[in-house]
Amino acid sequence: MEEHIADALEKGARVVCGGKAHERGGNFFQPTILVDVPANAKVSKEETFGPLAPLFRFKDEADVIAQANDTEFGLAAYFYARDLSRVFRVGEALEYGIVGINTGIISNEVAPFGGIKASGLGREGSKYGIEDYLEIKYMCIGL
Repeated sequence: MEEHIADALEKGARVVCGGKAHERGGNFFQPTILVDVPANAKVSKEETFGPLAPLFRFKDEADVIAQANDTEFGLAAYFYARDLSRVFRVGEALEYGIVGINTGIISNEVAPFGGIKASGLGREGSKYGIEDYLEIKYMCIGL
């Protein structure tokens, strides 16, 4: 968190909220919102595991999809939209294993959890989670 925030600030981003380790210490961190985050900031290219919301400027739908997909990672993405056709269009275009649409709560026991690209192979949970533990064999017998 600290490295991603410091890098973004160095490159012109601003902290709107949070930005520091929590007074409880340990691994606790204040929920943080950054604005005017540039595309070359680490937070736009690396996975951040903590309460950090970087806000990026974009021109249109195609631009925001291109920016979101411009990373080697693909665990989860989130967006909000009213237009149902946009929900499906953007949801399909995002290169992520999980896409939260109009919600921040994306995990549950019946949904397959996992990323794509460098964020992992396979899925945890749901009926798809067992597939990583099975060996599939095809046997062709000529009679």
